Amino acid sequence: ESAGNFLTGGVVTFTGPAVFTDAKKFQKVDFAAISKGKQEHIKESSDGWIAMVQHYFVAAWLPVGQSKREFFTRKVGDSLFSAGVILSMPPIASGSSGAISMPLYVGPQEQEHLKVLAPEFDLVVDYGWLKILAYPMFVVLSWINKIVGNWGWTIIVFTFLLKLVFFPLNQKAGKSMAHMKQLAPKVEALKARYGDDKVKMNQAMMDLYRTEKVNPLGGCLPILIQMPFLIAMYWVLLGAVELRNTPWIGWIKDLSSPDPFYVLPVIMGASM
Repeated sequence: ESAGNFLTGGVVTFTGPAVFTDAKKFQKVDFAAISKGKQEHIKESSDGWIAMVQHYFVAAWLPVGQSKREFFTRKVGDSLFSAGVILSMPPIASGSSGAISMPLYVGPQEQEHLKVLAPEFDLVVDYGWLKILAYPMFVVLSWINKIVGNWGWTIIVFTFLLKLVFFPLNQKAGKSMAHMKQLAPKVEALKARYGDDKVKMNQAMMDLYRTEKVNPLGGCLPILIQMPFLIAMYWVLLGAVELRNTPWIGWIKDLSSPDPFYVLPVIMGASM
């Protein structure tokens, strides 16, 4: 595997070896650490698998059953790395023969398919640090897509539902910002009155907020609560191989690629 990461919109998805065992669970291994001989992953186990992960696709050795195995990762050339597993061979009696086999998966990161191939094999799908939110979102998106039958409209329906869920928070934030706007003249009056005396100015501001029953952070907190969900949704759409080469409408022939004519970014900017 050549070293490198998939970069889109400033976000880097993981590319490199990954090892899973019951003892150490899922471990990502950086190419930089391998280059320095400082890779930290379990080396010997009686279970588990090893994979080379890239955006949308994965190649993995998936040993079956409980047997002694040794995982390795190493640099074999300039920007070229390998990862694999060595299985122990049972003794072969003189005059007889023996064989050993091991499943190899090379293909797309289709989560429902990966789950049945090996324990926790679907972890190779990179959801960043918000997997606890991202995976349930993917499940809901998949369910909606079974009904709608088009991933483009599925994303729109899901976004609409997410907006409905957060409507009370957005409404509260809007009311708070409107109230703060109404207080703007009084705030300006306080600034003119106390000038550079920051201590008295801050005290007067707090008294004003207390009297008017306004939380100065009331417009920000509801938005901050939503941010993890919005980031998780971005990671879901970034990592879902189901969107690759999937058309939507008209000129949108691939939902995993940018709009070639920049129509959607313009519409988004105008709608905002």
